[in-house]
Amino acid sequence: MNANVAEILLASVAVIAVVSIVMYVLMVVAYWNIFKKAGEPGWKSIIPVYNSYILFKISWSTVIFWITLVIGFVTGILVNMDNTVATVIVSLLSIVTLVISVMQCYKLSKAFGHGVGFTLGLIFFSPIFMLILAFGSSQYVGKSNN
Repeated sequence: MNANVAEILLASVAVIAVVSIVMYVLMVVAYWNIFKKAGEPGWKSIIPVYNSYILFKISWSTVIFWITLVIGFVTGILVNMDNTVATVIVSLLSIVTLVISVMQCYKLSKAFGHGVGFTLGLIFFSPIFMLILAFGSSQYVGKSNN
């Protein structure tokens, strides 16, 4: 019985690993084409944190990227603390990060000439809409001021 459980767990981990690798490769390919459309070298899509920096650069502001990165570090530190104040701060920072993520999707959508509908697609079906952005007829129009 224990051997069966171990086999199922191992198979589950293998499936998760394969799906994760496939998703990473798809996102690198999508980012590569998105970056090329925006005038950035495609190789920048390969480096995990740097590709997010470039995405902020072409659609919004690199300052917001650094703010998001700092929020992530602070949240990582506070999440290990066992008190109510830390829990409240982590919750608030999580909400701020969510709002920034939604705004980033909107800014990216606008940078390629799309509107709220495409933004919703980026929020709820990100891999599909990133591939549409990369391989579709969308053209980079630049950062939006709104």
